[in-house]
Amino acid sequence: MFGCDCFYWSRGISELESELSEPKPFSLPSPLPCWPQGQGFATGRINLGDIEVVKITKFHRLWSSDSSHGKSKRATFYRAEEIPEGFHCLGHYCQPTDQPLRGYVLAARASGSANADDLPPLKKPVSYSLVWSTDSDKNGGGYFWLPNPPAGYKTMGVIVTDEPGEPKTEEVRCVREDLTESCEASEIIFDVGSSKKSSRSSSPFNVWSIRPCERGMRSQGVAVGSFFCCSYDLSSGETVADIACLKNLDLTLHAMPNLDQVHAVIKHYGPTVYFHPEETYMPSSVQWFFKNGALLYRSGKSLGEPINSTGSNLPLGGKNDTDFWIDLPEDEEAKSNLKKGNFESSELYVHVKPALGGTFTDIVMWIFCPFNGPATLKIGVFTLPMTRIGEHVGDWEHFTFRICNFSGELWQMYFSQHSGGGWVDASDIEFVKDNKPAVYSSKHGHASFPHPGMFLQGSSKLGIGVRNDVAKSKYSLDSSQRYVIVAAEYLGKGGVVEPCWLQYMREWGPTIAYDSGSEIDKIMNLLPWVVRFSVQNIVDLFPIALYGEEGPTGPKEKDNWEGDEMC
Repeated sequence: MFGCDCFYWSRGISELESELSEPKPFSLPSPLPCWPQGQGFATGRINLGDIEVVKITKFHRLWSSDSSHGKSKRATFYRAEEIPEGFHCLGHYCQPTDQPLRGYVLAARASGSANADDLPPLKKPVSYSLVWSTDSDKNGGGYFWLPNPPAGYKTMGVIVTDEPGEPKTEEVRCVREDLTESCEASEIIFDVGSSKKSSRSSSPFNVWSIRPCERGMRSQGVAVGSFFCCSYDLSSGETVADIACLKNLDLTLHAMPNLDQVHAVIKHYGPTVYFHPEETYMPSSVQWFFKNGALLYRSGKSLGEPINSTGSNLPLGGKNDTDFWIDLPEDEEAKSNLKKGNFESSELYVHVKPALGGTFTDIVMWIFCPFNGPATLKIGVFTLPMTRIGEHVGDWEHFTFRICNFSGELWQMYFSQHSGGGWVDASDIEFVKDNKPAVYSSKHGHASFPHPGMFLQGSSKLGIGVRNDVAKSKYSLDSSQRYVIVAAEYLGKGGVVEPCWLQYMREWGPTIAYDSGSEIDKIMNLLPWVVRFSVQNIVDLFPIALYGEEGPTGPKEKDNWEGDEMC
């Protein structure tokens, strides 16, 4: 009996300690270098036109949710600390409690360029509206206030207090409407459903991170770093009416790195790309691909034309009209040689572009493989290597690392995975050496992942889909050494000379349609009858790309070239 009592007592203490623990600050493995001088990159402040902003990463905890809030994950809410004199808070910060403390909010002040005859860029709110509140003896009170802006101004963020009294209007500033852009709900951070059994408020309550509605290298929206909360249903991607983002009116984008700073950033952060130890289809340089037999075909002509090493005889510009495509040579030996790639010549092709209104820099690294190998299917406990399904000529994959222009700090990485992918915070990245991340390229398909293992593209719940196997090997590519900057439009004419082949907007491989029914029948015949699903279910669960062979278009034809990465 004593042992049982001791067990439950210890368990209770452990759970209590877990609830009371707060996120620990995250820092990169190594200190940042002294970046080369020039412009406004990594100076700590960014001028957006009529407003100057500074990034605040030091916080004072205000309130944390606890386990009594149903199945919702815990969240912790903070007020910005050590705001420089003359700057003003725009909103408070929150994040999941189980993640390292890793975030920011912007503080703002009127810049020297603000017109004295206009309405001031910043104004105090008129009052506050209480959105939601909760209170307990164990965890204290949490009160969520939405600032009510003066006419012609917008609210930037929510204020949290630990007492029921309305905050002072001095606590926060609203921003003149013409200096703002619309924003949308991004990721849900905290969610409390209605509960009649709860001693707290029975109304539903949702907390969302927010981002500009328009994102991409030509967009001006600037994320403030605050959050939005409401007591009604809201979906990811839905425009938030009561909160706005800032707008960068400085078209010079002075906080973006100059070319020397870009090289320094790549030298410091350039990831190491690991290819699978059993990889058959290695990357190569584009020049090697052209020199070793790649041919340009045109609709209506049966013979292909050799491509010179720079790609200057490719049709340039325009759009993918399907009139041209690249293919392998007819000779079987030359074709086999080209499929294997050439690791020694391979390099990363870099596109540098503004993100979130020029407050961040995206370093997009493209890697080219002459051939994408066949897929490996997983159906429950069965692994089925395919002979043709998933193959295509010419494979362009990429990953992106996002740099904060206030400090030059690595903030996030985007790992592209076929037609999808996702952002990973710097705190979840594997670092190879110092501040250089690891990128794992999947066997045959070359999709990028942040950690080794097997990742399933399809239905994880049913264990059905395409395997993406990634692991370390001797085949590693250090992008900090083997890269070429091919585009950086914000640097202006002559900043970076784009290679001819980058202007080729058509397909880098032929289109071949498969008889998906017969291919699926072959798969089904390999399975014991007791685990066979209906053909229709299998077709629905596998990625559509498996039912045909289509060479991809080049980097500049992708949506993420000018737009933001998929979210």
